[in-house]
Amino acid sequence: MALPSSHTDPKTLCRHVNERSPEGGLFEGDRANLHPDSNLPWRISPEPFWLSPEQYRYLDQLGGVLHQFYKAANQLYHQSVKGLEPDWIRDYLDRGKPGEVLEMGLWNRIKSQLPLIIRPDLLLTEEGFKVVELDSVPGGMGFTAQVSELYSEIGYDIIGGARGLIEPLYEAAATTAKVDTPHFALFVSDESESYRREMEWLVAKLQEGGKPAKSAHPRDVRFDENGLFLQDEGAAEPWRVDVAYRFFELFDLKNIPKHELFTFFAKKNALRLTPPPKAYLEEKLWLALYHHPLLKEYWRKELGKESFAALCNLIPRSWIVDSRPLPPHATIPGLDIGGQPVNDWQQLKRLTKKQRELVLKPSGFSDIAYESKGVAIGHDMPEEAWASRVQEALDGFERQPYILQEFHKAARRTIHYYDFYEDAIKPMRGRVMLRPYYYLMGDQPKLCGIQALVFPADKKILHGMIDAAIMPCAVATEQPAF
Repeated sequence: MALPSSHTDPKTLCRHVNERSPEGGLFEGDRANLHPDSNLPWRISPEPFWLSPEQYRYLDQLGGVLHQFYKAANQLYHQSVKGLEPDWIRDYLDRGKPGEVLEMGLWNRIKSQLPLIIRPDLLLTEEGFKVVELDSVPGGMGFTAQVSELYSEIGYDIIGGARGLIEPLYEAAATTAKVDTPHFALFVSDESESYRREMEWLVAKLQEGGKPAKSAHPRDVRFDENGLFLQDEGAAEPWRVDVAYRFFELFDLKNIPKHELFTFFAKKNALRLTPPPKAYLEEKLWLALYHHPLLKEYWRKELGKESFAALCNLIPRSWIVDSRPLPPHATIPGLDIGGQPVNDWQQLKRLTKKQRELVLKPSGFSDIAYESKGVAIGHDMPEEAWASRVQEALDGFERQPYILQEFHKAARRTIHYYDFYEDAIKPMRGRVMLRPYYYLMGDQPKLCGIQALVFPADKKILHGMIDAAIMPCAVATEQPAF
């Protein structure tokens, strides 16, 4: 498509992005206060988010570090199960999970399998990047790919390129299959309905490129003795599913139609199911286990000196909120309040606002453990409300463990966006979260694109909102000045 004739005008660039986006966008978002002319439920910037060459090199290399971390975590869990590492590791990670889910995680067939996509949520702070979460069942590839395509169309050199999140997704899936040209299907559940449109868009783009791909609801699947297939009208043979991307959570498994078919054929090796059904790998507890003093030598040995140091800087100090009482001579390692060690979690209830620069979040395997639903930021709430959330975390330890983390303030950066109401480009000073997408090509992660989210500076919980800006990333050489 030809670019707008006045494509150097920032308002024209923003209108171009808006007009070329599907009405309503590919992400549901909050549309209650959206301008009627806006197709996207976020603020549109006339440019990508600019990363320095040093930041880009760091993020490019981070995929390998996170891949090592996943492999080491996977191994640590299995060694705990076997008694080669302490049993309390497995005990933490298994809490609240039904037997069916625990059994799946121990299948020999999938023992070494890791998620196909690694996507960290990274805060950009003045001290560098800090990881908020490691999402191994991520969405966002579709609408990030769509905006990457549009900004590339305008002429920006987007990280990953116009289609960096599209064809490489199929290529990554193909490396896991037993056949040369595998059929790849993305299955989106009701619980993940808000992501369906972007997954359908992504599949349509794969199909345009000649890739055998489909998007479907889990209930659409059929089976015979050879495996799973989807109806393909007019085809002589059934459309056999070789690789299935499960866009549904394991905590929601009982509500997934025909979920037993996916797990049965995955166990038989007639289907590659990704992410593999390993609930223990989807826990935020790993961020606390990384900082556990008794595991320091394990991580150092498995990761090597450089990766170990990189993760020490990347992962905020974190603790598992364990409600079991400590003996009088014991303290929670590394957790000091006002220079005093903590021996009892009840001490957290009586902190000053300054001392409450802490974050409580459910670890996983719950419908409140995703999209910041269960997050509590201590200094952003009254003391009574914070004390209540601390008690809630303690009460839920047996069925839903929480972690406590140091709060890190995101750095403020100025971006520009198009104001539909005033037909003007305006500056916004905001806090930044980056979401790089790494696709696992065999045993090598590849950085395929980066989504930037810039939130108003007064927001502490950084999640989707219409007054945030979303854009792909590019490396700064000469930045346009708007």
